[in-house]
Amino acid sequence: MREDTSGDRLSDSVDAGEIARFAALAEEWWEPKGKFRPLHALNPTRLAFIRQRLVSHYGRDGNQPRPFEGLSLLDVGCGGGLLTEPMARLGAGVLGIDAGAEAIRVAGAHAKESGLAIDYRCLTAEALAAEGHRFDAVLNMEVVEHVADLDAFLSASCTLLKPGGAMVVATLNRTAKAYALAIVGAEYVLGWLPPGTHDWRKFVTPSELTARLAKNGVKVTETTGVIYNPLSDRWSLGRDLGVNYMAFAIKEG
Repeated sequence: MREDTSGDRLSDSVDAGEIARFAALAEEWWEPKGKFRPLHALNPTRLAFIRQRLVSHYGRDGNQPRPFEGLSLLDVGCGGGLLTEPMARLGAGVLGIDAGAEAIRVAGAHAKESGLAIDYRCLTAEALAAEGHRFDAVLNMEVVEHVADLDAFLSASCTLLKPGGAMVVATLNRTAKAYALAIVGAEYVLGWLPPGTHDWRKFVTPSELTARLAKNGVKVTETTGVIYNPLSDRWSLGRDLGVNYMAFAIKEG
């Protein structure tokens, strides 16, 4: 454990610089054309993937408006709640955690305005795991590329998953193509993200992610690319894992 500049204790996997960077943008979480515009644009594709895979894994009726009724779900690094709120609307009992207090404040306020009963906590995955909590599903969406200690973070995330539970991970591949598009293009040319949002050295290859999860008893069963089409300004799923990708994994037992 270590301290941030305010004197608060931080987990070893928390990057204080990343927390400060997102805290400065916290008020824009729910602005579709603001600093988080890329996540708003990506959200329908992420939601469809999560919904379809969890419905299939748990044998739920996908035609029902609340197919996740009775399932417990953890959204790690929930930010302002862009994914947390839809999961609650689908019926899951949702806990959203984030190491950034400003993000949690914004998420809680927006959920209240939306009439949603969501439990938000300013907490790390490691601290939550130490409390003994376990969930049917864990979401790690666009988080792993921002942590300081990937092994510690994934170990805690896997501990938080019940045996037979499902984890969804979305992140960036460590390739030259990802550097060119996700950093040079998105941050410096198009200005979608503030410069410095990503560190290419923290990007994780699919094989690295698979190996690290397997070490914790969680098996990746599917990996799919998430591809941006600049002509249509839309995201879709495909075979190209060169930049963004998502993985679906199941815990043994």
